[in-house]
Amino acid sequence: MVYLQLKRKRMAKKIKPESDISTEEKIKEAARIVFMKKGFSATRTRDIAEEAGINLALLNYYFRSKEKLFELVMMEKFQAFFGVIFPILNDANSTLEQKVELIADRYITLLTETPDLPIFILSEIRTNADRMIENVRLDKILGESQFVKQLHARRPDMHPVQLIMSILGLVVFPFIMRPILVQSKSTDDKMFNAMMNERKAWIPKWFNSILNAR
Repeated sequence: MVYLQLKRKRMAKKIKPESDISTEEKIKEAARIVFMKKGFSATRTRDIAEEAGINLALLNYYFRSKEKLFELVMMEKFQAFFGVIFPILNDANSTLEQKVELIADRYITLLTETPDLPIFILSEIRTNADRMIENVRLDKILGESQFVKQLHARRPDMHPVQLIMSILGLVVFPFIMRPILVQSKSTDDKMFNAMMNERKAWIPKWFNSILNAR
C-alpha cells in the first residue's frame, strides 16, 4: 500500500499540470514574438514576461535565462527556414525544374506568412555563424543531395552553390526590402504579396533560362 502511494506521487511529479503546460507555451509564444521584433540583444526577460502577461518571477521559474529561451526560438526558426529546402533538394522523384518550382512556391508562402523571418535569420548568421554551421550542416546536406547529382548530370560546369544562392536571393531579398518598399509607398502589403505570387511562376522561368544558357 505504501509502495503504491509512493509510486503515484512519483508519477504525479513527472506529469505537468495542464496550467503549467499552458503557462510554458504562453512564455514560448511571447518569446517568439519579442525576439522576432527586437532580436536577442535588445530583448529583456521583462519584455517577454510582459508580452506573456505574467510576472518575471514566474518566467524565471520556467526558463532560467534569456539564452535558453532564445536557443529554443532560434532553432525553431532555423528549422522552419532551412527545413523547406532540404526535403526538396533530396527528392529523387522530381526534376531540377520541379525542385525550383517547389522551392519558389514554398518559400514565398512561408515568408508571406512570417515576413520577419529573413531578418531574424540574417541577424543570427551575422552574430552567431558558428552556431548556425553547427546546427545546419549545409555542406553535407547539399553535397549529397539529388539536386547536385542532377545538376552535375545536366550542367557539370555550373556550381550548385551558385544556383542555390541565386534562387534564394530571388525569393528572400524582396522580403528583406519589404519594410522600405512599404514605408516609401513604392508598394503596399496587398500589392507586394501579389508581386511575390507572380514570382512563384517567374523564378522557375529565370532558372530555366540560366540552366539552358550556353
